[in-house]
Amino acid sequence: MLARLSPDVRQYLLITGNYWAFTLTDGALRMLVVLHFHQLGYSPLQVAMLFLFYEIFGVVTNLVGGWLGAHVGLNRTMNIGLALQVVALSMLLVPTAWLLVPWVMAAQALSGIAKDLNKMSAKSSIKLLVPNDQQGALYRWVAALTGSKNALKGVGCFLGGALLTAVGFAPAIAIMVVGLALVWLLSLALLKRDLGKAKAKPKFRDIFSKSRAINQLSAARMFLFGARDVWFVVALPVFLAASLGWDHWQVGGFLAAWVIGYGVVQSLAPYVTGRRGGKVPDGRSALGWASVLAVVPAAMAILLLQGQSPQLVLIAGLTVFGVLFAINSSLHSYLIVSYAAEDGVSLDVGFYYMANAMGRLLGTVLSGWVFQRFGLAACLLVSAGLVATAALASVTLPRHDREGVVPP
Repeated sequence: MLARLSPDVRQYLLITGNYWAFTLTDGALRMLVVLHFHQLGYSPLQVAMLFLFYEIFGVVTNLVGGWLGAHVGLNRTMNIGLALQVVALSMLLVPTAWLLVPWVMAAQALSGIAKDLNKMSAKSSIKLLVPNDQQGALYRWVAALTGSKNALKGVGCFLGGALLTAVGFAPAIAIMVVGLALVWLLSLALLKRDLGKAKAKPKFRDIFSKSRAINQLSAARMFLFGARDVWFVVALPVFLAASLGWDHWQVGGFLAAWVIGYGVVQSLAPYVTGRRGGKVPDGRSALGWASVLAVVPAAMAILLLQGQSPQLVLIAGLTVFGVLFAINSSLHSYLIVSYAAEDGVSLDVGFYYMANAMGRLLGTVLSGWVFQRFGLAACLLVSAGLVATAALASVTLPRHDREGVVPP
């Protein structure tokens, strides 16, 4: 069946398959680490610190990885990412007594490098598989990749909670090691060589973007993802388990449903935001959708502080937040690929996802600290402030010109 498809479609499916497999293990690993180490008695801030190197090395990887992809090809950076994730997972197969904070942080550091190499490679590759004059198709392809990835991340969250309940921490990790190793071997054999290698070799100083639009969009992305992770990474799962008494599979199932729904909406975002006049989004779209999103966590925090039912507020509020956040994220993912230069695309995309990783780092640290000191409502208020800052960063993003084209 694959042989009857065009070469570009075959590569797109291979890239998407790699990204799916990686994302499944990434979502499961995060849930396993949060719940397992909370069960061992770690405080919320200590659990957050386990992910510190994951996010820090994600920042570095996106900067250096974009330059590396332009030099050696995106196929190689994607395969390196898969291999590093296998190693990171294998590091957690040691006896429980060896799972000390420095060792787990080192494994998470490798996983962070792996995740962002894989992500940067997948997003950059699509720019090269869609003609530059087909922006609508580019938006749909990016939305489909991003949305399906996040749906699989949700499945991974559920898988992590379910496996921890059913077989325990170490057997769950072993299952993921075997599965991802098989995917890595298939990728080595089938992924196109030299995909995304730049014709003009960029210098190392070129890792920093010179485009005003990309710098502004990157700033907006940083605050947007900080706004999500300030409640999502540590505060919400610990609150559900410790304050509401939910079991591991219930916590994993709820977060899985949220992320799956978020991924589905991301895939459908082109039909929501691009239907009027057949246009693709621009900076005005990013500003408008971020402004609407900022209202939701603020309203949730106020309701919690007024003593409303936490379960009702969280389930209803986070459903609305997830829909709006998915549209914002999908808009951003399209705009960065659209703004990026075609030759050496991974440089611009890598810089942008460096800002994404900085937002996750900010949100992760704040999630543990703010929740431990002030509670979940405070995390949601911080989230509202970060989204509002993302909206401000989007004010002067490029708009459509008269021909409906967003200038670079």
